Amino acid sequence: MTAALLRRDLAQFFPFTGSGAALPTVFFVAVAMLFPFAVGPDAKILARTGGGVVWIAALLAAILPLERLVARDIELGFFDQLRLRGMAEETMMAVRLAAHWLSFGPPLVLATFPAAALLRIEGESFSLLLLGLLAGTPGLAAIGLMIAALTASLRAGAALSGLLLIPLALPVLIFGAGALARQDHVSLGFVAAISLALVALAPFAAGAAIRAAREN
Repeated sequence: MTAALLRRDLAQFFPFTGSGAALPTVFFVAVAMLFPFAVGPDAKILARTGGGVVWIAALLAAILPLERLVARDIELGFFDQLRLRGMAEETMMAVRLAAHWLSFGPPLVLATFPAAALLRIEGESFSLLLLGLLAGTPGLAAIGLMIAALTASLRAGAALSGLLLIPLALPVLIFGAGALARQDHVSLGFVAAISLALVALAPFAAGAAIRAAREN
């Protein structure tokens, strides 16, 4: 049942198959394309500021899929049906987290190649940026899932989700961008540790929110 649920979630969320699923990647690339027009073509300025811009673009792109992560399935009673079949909410949310990251993280990492070319990010900075996004996007996906589950039953949940995600994701953003600024791997270790903790916490927090939404 878990494998079937993962296939279903991937079909729903994966770019160019799910409705609107490609928006985060398109938004990410669009920011990278527009930033050089805003600051000018100076290669040194772009190289110095480009990494931070990529991280901010990744953070903002993470907000776009939140509205469709769990709210629609709650309204349709999809999670209730899975619970009646014996699947725990934590398992549902763990599968949903995996599908969300697979549809969100790897496409952003691939989009980093053209984005880095546009922003003149090369060499060690490019490697640190790729490693940082690989380590940090699971944490962003975990935060997004928790917030989506917590706000799914609220009338203004979509607007509230974005406001909540930005401050909660700041540690990932600060250490990810800091690794580029200082050209070191220590900050990447912090990104990976924070991301791992968030991934471990997310299924339990989101599962509890789903149960609370059902009871209400």
